[in-house]
Amino acid sequence: MEAEVVQTVANPDAIPQVGDEKALIVAVSVGAVFAAEEGEVYGAGVAFPLLQAVQTVNERLLQVDPSESERFQVILICTNRGHQRQKERLQSSAKAHGLHKHRFSFPCEDDFTDTLRENKVHLFLTTDSTEATRAANQGVLSALLDPLSASGPSEQLRVLFCADAILDPGQKTGTREAVQALASRLGRMRRRFGLADSPLSLVLLTSHGGLSRCRSALKTLRSDGVGVDEAYCLGGTPRGLILPLLRPHFLLGAAEE
Repeated sequence: MEAEVVQTVANPDAIPQVGDEKALIVAVSVGAVFAAEEGEVYGAGVAFPLLQAVQTVNERLLQVDPSESERFQVILICTNRGHQRQKERLQSSAKAHGLHKHRFSFPCEDDFTDTLRENKVHLFLTTDSTEATRAANQGVLSALLDPLSASGPSEQLRVLFCADAILDPGQKTGTREAVQALASRLGRMRRRFGLADSPLSLVLLTSHGGLSRCRSALKTLRSDGVGVDEAYCLGGTPRGLILPLLRPHFLLGAAEE
């Protein structure tokens, strides 16, 4: 049986390349980006608004400073064998939807986590909880996308930090450190923009613990150079009531119930 080889495909329509040492590298599963539809072009999946927003952040960063090197670099990672046989269709679909990706990656299903580590991915986004768990177990910070992600705005990237990922000793140390490292990088990006009309919005959500817990989380984030745009202390109110109003593209850390 022939060994399966990871194939990485550059996108000639991509925006200018970002050096890996400066880039904030996000891998997104192809299954989250495209919906399985008949025809030459795949339909838009739940990650579509997120990728549009990421692209907007990159474009605005270059408007602020054409030499800016700390930008998002997105990898569309395909672990589904059916999708892997549709490489050209995937690339043409990305172009048709105006998603200027850096590159596609087609690892085999069994070792996609190796590809994440080899590409020094800072965050892996997927709709598959099994994939997210496998990646997290291999030390790659992961977040699940769900139908709510599809309601996020395309002109502003909205990232929600949950207090447990910032404060709780019960979180795995590596996970907490990875969240804080990512938050620090996002904070630096956010500071490139003014208070109003920013293409990047950082939100803090505290489900339990009252105002003191919210203050502690804010203090921790600020010590990492992260200033949030919005903070919500729910005091035990189910988060499901407010998330549709906040419209985050993804949550970092499982919010407390």
